[in-house]
Amino acid sequence: MVELSEEYTIDEQNAVLRKIDLAVLPMVFGLITDLDMTSHQYSWCSSIFYIGQLIAEYPFIYLMSKLHLTKFVGITVVIWGIICMCLAAPQTFAGFAAVRFLLGFAEGAVSPAFITITGVWYRKDEHTVRTAIWISMNGLAQVVGCLLMYGIGKNRHLSLEPWRILFLICGALTSVAGALFYFLMPNGPKDAWFLTERQKHILSLRMAQDREGGDKTSFSMAQLKEALLDIKSWFVFTFGVLVTMQSPVLTFASLVIDNIGYTKFETMLYTAPSGAVQMAMLWIGTALSSLFLPRNRTLVALVLVIPPLVGCVCLLKLSLDSGWGMIVASWLASCITAPWSILISLVASNVKGNTKRSVVNALFFIGYCAGCIASPQLWTDSPRYFAGVVTAIVTWCLLFLAIIGYWAVCARDNAARVQQEEHDSAQASSAADQVLLDKNGSPGNDVTDKEDRKFRYSF
Repeated sequence: MVELSEEYTIDEQNAVLRKIDLAVLPMVFGLITDLDMTSHQYSWCSSIFYIGQLIAEYPFIYLMSKLHLTKFVGITVVIWGIICMCLAAPQTFAGFAAVRFLLGFAEGAVSPAFITITGVWYRKDEHTVRTAIWISMNGLAQVVGCLLMYGIGKNRHLSLEPWRILFLICGALTSVAGALFYFLMPNGPKDAWFLTERQKHILSLRMAQDREGGDKTSFSMAQLKEALLDIKSWFVFTFGVLVTMQSPVLTFASLVIDNIGYTKFETMLYTAPSGAVQMAMLWIGTALSSLFLPRNRTLVALVLVIPPLVGCVCLLKLSLDSGWGMIVASWLASCITAPWSILISLVASNVKGNTKRSVVNALFFIGYCAGCIASPQLWTDSPRYFAGVVTAIVTWCLLFLAIIGYWAVCARDNAARVQQEEHDSAQASSAADQVLLDKNGSPGNDVTDKEDRKFRYSF
């Protein structure tokens, strides 16, 4: 393994990291009445988006391991933006639901690809902060979206309904962002136009320290089999299901607030801080993980489960006329992105191998889609939404136990590897345990985390 001081200075490393942050990270981030929807139809509009995304995961598992991610993602983001603009057109529930399905299908590659991109460009101890940056855009989007909707809604001289205008604006901006991503985002470190040759070499050495080989364009049946037989992969799938069974809180928080007597404009304003609370909780978790508990990300995730669990309990127990109590409870209950961010960063850190990483990332989002499809169907009994809130409480508790189980498995595997290394040090210099650099300065062997016996799992 390359020693930092022997190959490049701290200042050189920081300069490379700053350039990656500036170039890569920016590239990685009233309806019911108008369409005459019932509460069940509104729930299906939420579910059908994720049905499309779930179906998309299967072909995208193959495509994400076979094609350069940056080009593939850039194209899908442009298509997503175009479909988003089409959401302004439907006049019925059926038309709106059909476009929502297509929108979900187009999104199938985006989030799994961002996890892979994070793993390709950043070292393990940098994953938490960088993952938090692009996930926190969800909270920012909620704040900006509510305020934009409020401003559009206040304009009484528009020829279209406010929500249709919002889809046109968001879709157009997304398509532009997708085009920029396609042309400006490098395929990998060796194609980084914003780095000098020296800095590209430094980046390769940095990633070699984490035994990371970069993005490859190949598909391995052996890695697919390994991914499906690895118990950690199924913990990741479980995370995806459990962390999103509460996701309707994000969609239905505005309905909860609206149903306790506020006007639609007050509801928009009172819903907006929910995104800010999500971002605050996410960065509290990131600070804990980075500054105080850098080697205990699972412990941080356990801590971050508590606030939304408390929020859901308050939604269940507070009376509907408690005003600000219900509003604050809805804000806390919406904080699902904080534990989600930590768990995503663990997935980025703990999986090696081009095909295996694509499969495991897709497993997370298959579970994520399954949770998002099922859970809105439980949020139909307004204004209390009893079944949905109880389900959220139960799944937060189950997620708490699943995180503990994942920690135990990773700790067990690391201990076994250390023990094997101590008893068989003669194999430490074998070809299977070395990081081999190819002509581009990147580790050339596309090995998995199980095959690389020097690899250590983060937990």
